[in-house]
Amino acid sequence: MWYLCVFYHRLLDYRRPEVESLAELFGGPGAGDAVEWRMPENHHEDSPFHLVRLPGDERFAAQVANRSLLVKGIYELWGHGTTYEELEKSIMEYPDERKLPHLTPESTFKIVVDTFGKVMSSQEQNEIMKSLTYIPFKGRVNLKKPEHKFFVIETDDYGSNNGLPPVMKRTIFFGREVGAADRHLLPMYQLKSRKYIGPTAMDAEMAFLMANQGLARPGKLVYDPFVGTGSILVAAAHFGAMTMGADIDIRVVRDGRGPDCNVWSNFEQVLAIHWLVRVVFLDLLLINYWLLVFNQILDAIICDPPYGVRAGGRKSGGRKILKGVKGPYTVPEAKRDNHIPSTAAYSLAECVHDLLHLAARMLVMGGRLVFFYPVLRGEDGSSNTQFPEHPCFKLICSCEQILSFRYSRVLLTMVKIAPYTEEIKKMAEEQHRDFRENHQKWLDEGNLHSAVFSPAELAPDGNSKFDRDSKPKYRGKYV
Repeated sequence: MWYLCVFYHRLLDYRRPEVESLAELFGGPGAGDAVEWRMPENHHEDSPFHLVRLPGDERFAAQVANRSLLVKGIYELWGHGTTYEELEKSIMEYPDERKLPHLTPESTFKIVVDTFGKVMSSQEQNEIMKSLTYIPFKGRVNLKKPEHKFFVIETDDYGSNNGLPPVMKRTIFFGREVGAADRHLLPMYQLKSRKYIGPTAMDAEMAFLMANQGLARPGKLVYDPFVGTGSILVAAAHFGAMTMGADIDIRVVRDGRGPDCNVWSNFEQVLAIHWLVRVVFLDLLLINYWLLVFNQILDAIICDPPYGVRAGGRKSGGRKILKGVKGPYTVPEAKRDNHIPSTAAYSLAECVHDLLHLAARMLVMGGRLVFFYPVLRGEDGSSNTQFPEHPCFKLICSCEQILSFRYSRVLLTMVKIAPYTEEIKKMAEEQHRDFRENHQKWLDEGNLHSAVFSPAELAPDGNSKFDRDSKPKYRGKYV
């Protein structure tokens, strides 16, 4: 069956990949690839309204919708049209064997009138509901807990006012709700209610989207090598996954801002299952021992590496040790509790290479690596970036989040498709050398920060090239 999938009008690049990942989560390997999409007539790809065919029954569709963050609702579409006369004709042509089981006298129902791109008064909504008398509703109305919810959704020919390319004609949909997203969890996990946050703490909505891309669920082990204050692991633990995190800053892991304001406070505040979480002091660069002991045990690595905009990457050792001027040292036993190890700058290219190496060794076959990667945008808003690669991984989706005129970040989701071998290791090193030789200069330490925060260039007339008044309302991809 083709369902009507209505998305929230935000994070446009993330919407379809989230549904496909959740299909994989509930349907098993290959289910995500079996998801089919098509657009309603006269609708652009960035429209909230999509038609989707899922590899499962109605309960499967409800599972996907209820777990999603960006799906407003999935509906069994009974009819649609550009006018209410066309809508009535379309609904009457819909098979009775599909409609009548949901219109029995024993059932309860509710009708909701929803809109996109316009506001409708209560009187107009009541008139629309009264016009549906041709549908043989026989059950009782229950506004609080109905057995069936029916939606009339109307969108207008809104031109360029809503941040989308124009829709040629207005469209009216009528359908029965199969499932809807539970966005009530976002206020409970919002950053402003957390006891302990930092300048790079991931917001709750994005953390849950990353957890969905990583297929977090009970029985899975999720690892974040840049845990910080734990936002991503909180989301993964909410979905029942066993979580493990590490950070090079021992003060984040051990001290926080006091005994009741640290990384553990965030888990204890919102989760009664803090035993599902483990956080350790660890450097991604020096993890060889872990690779030998815990080979292929992780189901997902979900993280936000430091790329030098709000926080730069650091690695253990200090400049003298890394240059070979000074040998490794042993911390005296008496100083271990308060010792802060020396660190040095850690470029993004090197950090991502080590992350891919770690994931190739520690992920199970079919495991997922989900991480953010920064992108510089051109003056026309375009970006042409080569993403890092590894022979063990297949990139299944890249979702861009535009942060400013100059800068955006892309959520990369990779799946492990090949076992890690010495031959693979050599191929990965060659790919990394090619990547380092051909990468843009902003990947080097500090250059990304300079590119993002340098003063705006002036046009020949002396004004800034970035004119706020000329900023287009639509920032998607025209076709």
